[in-house]
Amino acid sequence: MEMVIDFPGGARVDAHFGPYTVVTDQPPHGGGQGLAPTPFATFLASIGTCAGIYVSGFCRQRGISTEGIRIIQTLEANPLNGMVSKVKLDIQLPAEFPEKYKTAVIRSADQCAVKKHFEQPPQFEISTSTVAEKVTV
Repeated sequence: MEMVIDFPGGARVDAHFGPYTVVTDQPPHGGGQGLAPTPFATFLASIGTCAGIYVSGFCRQRGISTEGIRIIQTLEANPLNGMVSKVKLDIQLPAEFPEKYKTAVIRSADQCAVKKHFEQPPQFEISTSTVAEKVTV
């Protein structure tokens, strides 16, 4: 998958892929206008929403309504470097959620692809290239 990252102005940095655009910005104290989440907040949201996709699929396959289900994501940070040290996902279920599926719904959220990439992180390769000027005749 290729994503094109561009700089539409100010502190905005957007990612374009397929028919989608993910808009990011910085808060005013970081030089932006705060019109969109920061890239890091978007990254963090991908963890909970990915788990949510798996929980939703689990419920859909079993004919269980997702009404009243939500996931609360909280973070713990290392006080020395500010890096996230723990991500907690609390899947809140309504009282009528079948008891026999409570452990299985946790296992389904555990299959999240974003989480799995944390467990086996990819290597990064960063380079530069020069874009040739296009001449139209």
